[in-house]
Amino acid sequence: MGAKARLTALLTTTDLCCERDSRTLVDGLNLSIEPGHIYQVEGPNGSGKTTLLRVLCGISSRYTGDIHWQGQPAQKVKTVYHSQLLYLGHSSGVKAALSPRENLQWHASLKGLQGDEAESAILAALDKVGLYGYEDAACFTLSAGQQRRVGLARLFLGDAKLWILDEPFTAIDKQGVKELESWIADYAANGGTVILTTHHELTIETPINRIRLGEV
Repeated sequence: MGAKARLTALLTTTDLCCERDSRTLVDGLNLSIEPGHIYQVEGPNGSGKTTLLRVLCGISSRYTGDIHWQGQPAQKVKTVYHSQLLYLGHSSGVKAALSPRENLQWHASLKGLQGDEAESAILAALDKVGLYGYEDAACFTLSAGQQRRVGLARLFLGDAKLWILDEPFTAIDKQGVKELESWIADYAANGGTVILTTHHELTIETPINRIRLGEV
């Protein structure tokens, strides 16, 4: 990794090795994740795609090697790092008994949004993902696609510098796919960084950087 990469990289890994169930999946991975780019993690089932994302976002500590956020060890700047990333996993992460508004209130508080500011941001986010009018409906009454949209509304709360998305196109329809691709492209065009896994063939014009795990 050259001096320029160390100066400009948002996130770097050095000799990163990840394991699951005592089995090494990712071995000696060196990454330099730059602002304003989209990175797609690829590989066959079981190659460690989800494991890698969970390690990068701090959910899993089962790794060796180094992870740096803006040049600083991620463990030493954990609070700052976590405040500047947004992670969406396989599931929608939605509590079915709560309304979309109630689900997002907790996430808004994590981003430092309170009171009227939080309420305004939540309503704007739900409107953005096509859930205007569903703010106070119990999420168990919504379709799987609508529940996924509640989760996706988190993309529009706060000002995260990094989106880490694990199969974000799950359970959404063709229109939703187009919208999400547009949101990802716009986010990157405005300096945001995206690391994602997906079985969906991306059709956005923004160049995609490939991170290949296992045999592809």
